[in-house]
Amino acid sequence: MTPPPIDQQVTFIYTGDLARSARFYAEVLGLEQVLDQGACRIFRVAGEGFLGICTNPARAVAPEGFTLTFVTPEVDAWHDRLVAAEVAVEGPPRENPDYRIYNFFARDPDGYRIEFQRFLDPTWPSHCVV
Repeated sequence: MTPPPIDQQVTFIYTGDLARSARFYAEVLGLEQVLDQGACRIFRVAGEGFLGICTNPARAVAPEGFTLTFVTPEVDAWHDRLVAAEVAVEGPPRENPDYRIYNFFARDPDGYRIEFQRFLDPTWPSHCVV
């Protein structure tokens, strides 16, 4: 049996300072804010993939064990941009032979881990046609 379609994807993370986090994702990363729900701001990451940044006193800001990965051919340019914006980066881009990627990690204002990576594996699709 074929599963029903999934048309979009949204990942939600929580922050103690919505304005600060929204500025980071809009101004530093240049993501387009597509919806303001008051306590949540939704940003388009790519295509039909979105990131929701929310404030909710009942939800913990829990960056441990979370990685938001942006796939891009411009890993070095992203590293340079984030360093220039004084974002906390965890070292320079490097090749990771175990996963066949080229990547680096940074932290957003709440400590969430953000990865910028390029797949070196030629079997990874650069785009999917639906």
